[in-house]
Amino acid sequence: MDTAANRLIRYAQVFSESDYHAPADRIPSTACQFDMAHLLVEELHAMGVENAVCDDKCYVYAWLPATPGYEHLPAVGLIAHMDTTPDMTGKNVRPQVIRYTGGDIVLNREKGIVMEAAKFPELAKFVGQDLICTDGTTLLGADDKGGLAIIMQAVEELLAEGVPHGRICLGFTPDEEIGRGADHFDVAGFGADFAYTLDGGDITDYEYETFNAAKSAVTVNGFSIHPGTAKDKMKNAILMAQEFNALLPPLETPGHTEGYQGFFHLQEMHGKAEKATMDYIIRDHSMARFQERKAAMEAAAREMDRRYGPGTVVVDTQDQYYNMYEVLKDHMEIVELAEEAMKAAGIAVPTHSPIRGGTDGCVLTYKGLLCPNLPSAGHNAHGRFEYAPVESLNTGVATVRSLLSPALLERVILKKED
Repeated sequence: MDTAANRLIRYAQVFSESDYHAPADRIPSTACQFDMAHLLVEELHAMGVENAVCDDKCYVYAWLPATPGYEHLPAVGLIAHMDTTPDMTGKNVRPQVIRYTGGDIVLNREKGIVMEAAKFPELAKFVGQDLICTDGTTLLGADDKGGLAIIMQAVEELLAEGVPHGRICLGFTPDEEIGRGADHFDVAGFGADFAYTLDGGDITDYEYETFNAAKSAVTVNGFSIHPGTAKDKMKNAILMAQEFNALLPPLETPGHTEGYQGFFHLQEMHGKAEKATMDYIIRDHSMARFQERKAAMEAAAREMDRRYGPGTVVVDTQDQYYNMYEVLKDHMEIVELAEEAMKAAGIAVPTHSPIRGGTDGCVLTYKGLLCPNLPSAGHNAHGRFEYAPVESLNTGVATVRSLLSPALLERVILKKED
């Protein structure tokens, strides 16, 4: 039988990076994501899950029928995403397993790439454990191939051991990292009564609160003229873009905030004197504060127009997803089930934190599929120092198996319904 660690190592080597700049009608954003999808379908078929399919939009669906006598149990969905972030390359990933004995970790001696313990104090929790890392030249992709590995391993073990279970629905999505993962998810066809994304971090921490999120495209219209004759005529769009950004609260950025604190994040900026563009994301757990942040972008644009004339700055803001807690707060038995499953897997004190980001579950929850988030064992996502402890991956598998336990489902979910 395979292991979750071996699966993560295998999946990490499949290039499946999504693309922020792909046009909206390109689904998925990159063709390489089909490689990951087809591999998962092949593995599910090999396990005996013959109904596993990949559709034309690169969504993988499969389901396991309930064991005879357990048809009364709710259908539980398990969801993970197949793409890796474009923030750092996921091409030619070279995973390595390092036994962590403390201190700094040399990932690549030749290139001098070192994961410094002083910068990542949480490493201390994993002394004496095996860590799956990269060679420091790429990300690992445990976000979210750790989730894929945990789900696939749990399913293989349940089938191989003949463990009784209710209906289990599997869904693997493309383009989550660029905010499109749930756009074409077939909620009705999926057939789950509720679901869990496995797209978190530390194996002890689960999540049911997310940001409210928007993206904002800012266009700054300047006027270019030869600098030798520019006095009182030139309007340098690059300088005005900097001026616009300075109108936003300087300490309300990702580098200055944590916990429930929201932010404005300038992701990209391009331009010349004639025209400049800026791409922002706006995040806040509070809906009221979220609306205030969007209004602040418009107010900054009005101020720039006042200084330089009408049409100087155009702001186009689009909502992306909302805090799923506003829906889940009325269905906390789903959250209780997650916590009880983690305890049954050996996590003495599960914790929950607000997600400083989002998951496919945000959108799916608002589409009618309740979907809190379980950990997928990865750390330092989106960068060269990403790693996943092997022991945490194994605990993730145990958590999923507990989550699907008939006894736990009957005690937590069916008892609530009664």
